[in-house]
Amino acid sequence: MAVSRQTRTVFALTAPAYLWLAVTVMLPLATMFYFSFLTASPLGGKEVSFTLKHYTDFFTKQIYWYNAWRSIELGLYVTALCLIIGYPAALGLAKYIKGRWREAIFLLIILPFWSNALVRTFSWTMVLREPFNILFSYPAIVVGLVHAYLPYAILTCYISLQAVDDSLIEAGRSLGATPAQAFRRITLPLSMPGILAAVFLIFVPVIGSFMEPRILGGKDAIMLGPIIEGQFITAFNWPLGAALSFTMLGMVLIILLIAAPFLKKQMAVG
Repeated sequence: MAVSRQTRTVFALTAPAYLWLAVTVMLPLATMFYFSFLTASPLGGKEVSFTLKHYTDFFTKQIYWYNAWRSIELGLYVTALCLIIGYPAALGLAKYIKGRWREAIFLLIILPFWSNALVRTFSWTMVLREPFNILFSYPAIVVGLVHAYLPYAILTCYISLQAVDDSLIEAGRSLGATPAQAFRRITLPLSMPGILAAVFLIFVPVIGSFMEPRILGGKDAIMLGPIIEGQFITAFNWPLGAALSFTMLGMVLIILLIAAPFLKKQMAVG
C-alpha cells in the first residue's frame, strides 16, 4: 500500500506538468508536421492534398541547403565565442571572486534577462552603426547573438565549476602538477557537463534564430531561420515553412547522434 500511495502521489504531482507539455508542445508539433505534407495551408479554405514536394525542395534547391549550412556555421561561431568568453568568466566567479563583487557581477550577467530581447537587439543597431560601422553585416549578427546567449554559457559553466572540489585541485598541486596541468586534468574534465549544457542551450536555438539576423544582418541575414519565418509571416506558405522547420530539427538530431559517443564519454568523465 505504501508503494501504491507513493506512486499515486508522484502521478498526481507530475501529471499536470506532463499534460501541459503534451498540449502546448506535442500538439502544435503534430499539427505543423501534418501541415508540412500539404500542398497549401488548409486554413484558407483551399483544397489540399498530400505531397513530399516541400521536403524534396530542400535538397533540390540550393537556397535552402546552402543557407542551412550558413545557419549551422553561425551556431558554431556563436557557441565557440560564448564558451571562449564565458568559461573564463565562470571560472573566475567560481574560484577567485568572492563576496559582494561576485553578487555584483552576477547582477550584471542576469541583467539582460530583465529586458525585452527585441529592445536589446534594436539597441545594438545604434551601437554597431557608430562608431564601429559594422551594422547590417555578418559580424553584427554574431555580436548580437553572442550578447544574447553569453549568460547561458557563464551560468551553466559556473554551476559545474562551483561543484569542483577545491581539495582535488590542491591534491594535484601537492603532487607536483602546475596550475595549467591541474586545470587541464582536473578542473576542465570535471566541468565538462556545464560546457556541454552550454553547447545545447546555445547552438540549438542559434541555428534557428531569425530576429537578430533580420535586424542586424541586412543582406547577410539570409539564413534558414529568417527563410522559415518569411514563409509563415510573409508568404503565408505554412506547409513549406513547417517542412523546413522539421528539416532543421532533423539536422539537429543528426548532429546530436554523431556527437553522442563523444558526449557520453565526456559525461562519464565529468
